[in-house]
Amino acid sequence: MKLEAIFPFLAWFKIITKQTVKDDLFAGLTGAVIVLPQGVAFATIAGLPPEYGLYTAMVTPVIAALFGSSLHLVSGPTTAISIVVFSAVSHHAVPGSPEFISLALTLTFLAGVYQFAFGVARLGSLVNFVSHTVVIGFTAGAAILIATSQMKHITGIYIAKGETFLHTWVELYKGMGSINGYLVLIAVITLLTAILSKKFFPKLPNLLIGMVAGSVAAIYFKNYTTGIALVGEIPAHLPPLSTPDFSIPSIKMLAPEAFAVALLGLIEAVSISRAVATKSNQRIDSNQEFIGQGMSNMFGSFFSSYAGSGSFTRSGINYSAGAKTPLSAIFAAGFLVIIVLLIAPLTAYLPIAAMGGVILLVAYNLIDFHHIKETLSFSKAESSILLTTFFATLFLELEFAIYLGVLLSLILFLAKTSTPNIPVLSIDNSPGSLRKFTNIDKMPLKQCPQLKVIRIDMSVYFGSVNHIQKRLTRFIERENIKHILIVASGINFIDLAGGDVLIAENQRLVKQGGGLYFVGLKSSVYEFAAKSGFIKKIGNDHFYDTKSHAIRDIYKNHLNRDICDQCTVKLFTECQQQ
Repeated sequence: MKLEAIFPFLAWFKIITKQTVKDDLFAGLTGAVIVLPQGVAFATIAGLPPEYGLYTAMVTPVIAALFGSSLHLVSGPTTAISIVVFSAVSHHAVPGSPEFISLALTLTFLAGVYQFAFGVARLGSLVNFVSHTVVIGFTAGAAILIATSQMKHITGIYIAKGETFLHTWVELYKGMGSINGYLVLIAVITLLTAILSKKFFPKLPNLLIGMVAGSVAAIYFKNYTTGIALVGEIPAHLPPLSTPDFSIPSIKMLAPEAFAVALLGLIEAVSISRAVATKSNQRIDSNQEFIGQGMSNMFGSFFSSYAGSGSFTRSGINYSAGAKTPLSAIFAAGFLVIIVLLIAPLTAYLPIAAMGGVILLVAYNLIDFHHIKETLSFSKAESSILLTTFFATLFLELEFAIYLGVLLSLILFLAKTSTPNIPVLSIDNSPGSLRKFTNIDKMPLKQCPQLKVIRIDMSVYFGSVNHIQKRLTRFIERENIKHILIVASGINFIDLAGGDVLIAENQRLVKQGGGLYFVGLKSSVYEFAAKSGFIKKIGNDHFYDTKSHAIRDIYKNHLNRDICDQCTVKLFTECQQQ
């Protein structure tokens, strides 16, 4: 085994030069400035002290960069993961309490174990079967939940922790008369400053500028109200060592929620890394990405880091800033350490209302309006996944919403593969034609009264055999066909259940003096068919390499010559020669 398989960072170490280090250094500095306000905001969403978001941004990107496969993916705290962590742990402990922190770290470790196990088991391709619409619907619902959770900080209306989405808005409506206008002004100033700075100075950290503006406004307004709560000073030190709770009751309690966190994290990381890879022309190894994400969460849980994943914002900016290798993510973590050590005391002046304004902007940016509109306009199936996941996120448990969305996407995938396209083919005998087999749905062509030629455009497996069997039965019973030639070039595999059904149909036709015939089987499919005994049971003489050979042999050895003599179709060359 090559060392690069165990230590994937050895592969990109080879492309490091002075120029790439310079590019990565600049991209890392940009990333550190961007993640500073995000880390604080995301930890707040997760119900953790603000410093835990920064610890996560210091530790997980380094491990994910070293053991992942993407050159540009930047991992760390994310909005969607943060709200799932809050939802999962808040059932068992008070947000912000030592017990809550301990359980959040345990949840992170367990999620990392799941992710690492998936990677080692080479299950990276499973992400391909989960529609990206699940992520779009979930994040849109999560964005509204996140915005809802911040309304009490922005308005000053008291709402008990852990209230549902609907109950929160009912309480907000009842408390309209007690809104603190100064808190609303601080949030609005923060929000507008961040939006305007993004518009006019796109290269500057707009969220950080918005926070500064909100803090200045809070200093001014504190002379008029006593209701301005502050975030408090963040400890100016490196991520401290921590120990997740490995007691059996805690593991049993958090294992189901950890699976949801792991699943969402993997979908996020792989989809984001692939999106960036399409621009950089890089090939992503999903299995290695699973391993990198798993190791970053397992390792991070021992250094006060909660569950993280790939960040679309930071990864996109990392690529745009000119990053060449994962070293940029490591530099970003290093710069963040320096920044936190220097300016951490200043967070004592950051009002929670300003943080709420920043989180509102983060939540708004989570909603992918373009893809939502596109999905609702063009695909009923994808729309059902989107809307179901969206409303489940708002009104049901978040973990269940993730499972439901994934389950729906898998059901739709299986529904598509279980009904393969089976067109009927015939030969175009019109003058000047190339006499190729053509789908009769595209061109009304005459057919041979004895031989039905069909093509199966998908695999023959346990999920599709019922549909295939119904189609064959229709030909046999309704059209009195005894000979069926299957053009098998579109079949990727035949499993045992599929093979048994085809054998049974062939035996039924043989009893009537006919049979099933196959042409163009792929070599890999033919090899499996031979090993499983499928070819032997059907008969070696029922398999052909070319269509011309198949037609010639079936016409000569299997068709009823009396019917051929009276036939006026004369479809095949052999018919015309006779």
